[in-house]
Amino acid sequence: MADADQAGLPAAQVLAVHSRDGHDFELIYQPPAGMALACLYWLPAMGVPARHYRGLASQLAMHEVAVFLHEWRGIGSSTMRAGRRHDWNYRSLLDGDIAAGLVRAEALHPALALVLGGHSLGGQLSVIYASLHPEEVDGLLLIASGAPYWRHFRRRWAVRLLYLLAYPVSRVFGHFPGRRLGFAGNEARGVIADWSRSGRDGQYLDPASGQPLTPATARLALPLLALVLDQDWLAPEASLAHLLAPMAQVRGRIQRLDARSLGLARADHFSWMKQSHAMVKPMLDWLSSWLSDIADDRRRRLP
Repeated sequence: MADADQAGLPAAQVLAVHSRDGHDFELIYQPPAGMALACLYWLPAMGVPARHYRGLASQLAMHEVAVFLHEWRGIGSSTMRAGRRHDWNYRSLLDGDIAAGLVRAEALHPALALVLGGHSLGGQLSVIYASLHPEEVDGLLLIASGAPYWRHFRRRWAVRLLYLLAYPVSRVFGHFPGRRLGFAGNEARGVIADWSRSGRDGQYLDPASGQPLTPATARLALPLLALVLDQDWLAPEASLAHLLAPMAQVRGRIQRLDARSLGLARADHFSWMKQSHAMVKPMLDWLSSWLSDIADDRRRRLP
């Protein structure tokens, strides 16, 4: 894939990634303009193809951040599609796809501080992955993300009903028909089972042991930035607080953005993607506050 240069920005590249269970997908790599100062591995929202974050990647790359855009299993460049014959869950995404994608990213920039970040579900899985593999991650960056626990939403009973019905519906169809229903994409039954469970009981489970992930999350000691959208009913600030509650050692910064600061009619779950340049300044300010110390430590750990 070749893109026209944006004020000297190198063209984005496509990297083939092979997961250990046979799944293949493409990782979009946006090289930075000039010497890379940090590396961001970005996880999209549920059902959103990686290419929709190209604007954000370009904006950050103009400021010396190397960006990798992950592709979720089942959409976009993924070689799998959810159905009765193909099912997967959070463990497949975490231990298979994200782990494989990070290997590719690390191979290109082994000396850089690695920030794992994401939008909505991508932010949740960033936290889960960092809790399970804290030695691989140097910082966390969340946009419009939070735990989907039903009690934190305005229409809480309707949301709880969605969580109760989502998995049975996915079993009837062989997958969750998100495109038909106007919510997310066509998702695998296992992903919907894990997502709806966290929405019902407010807990995340270790995909390997099935035990609550809270003790591992409590041991995390990373810099974190969470950007909250003022009119985002899909990720209200209370849901973010729930996600961050176990992370007592994390050096967190939460910043609320409104429509005026974004230059948009609304500051909601998805509209910011049309004006992603407005998100760059708080990201860069946050990176500069801790990056040099972390980068020096990572270089010392290299073989």
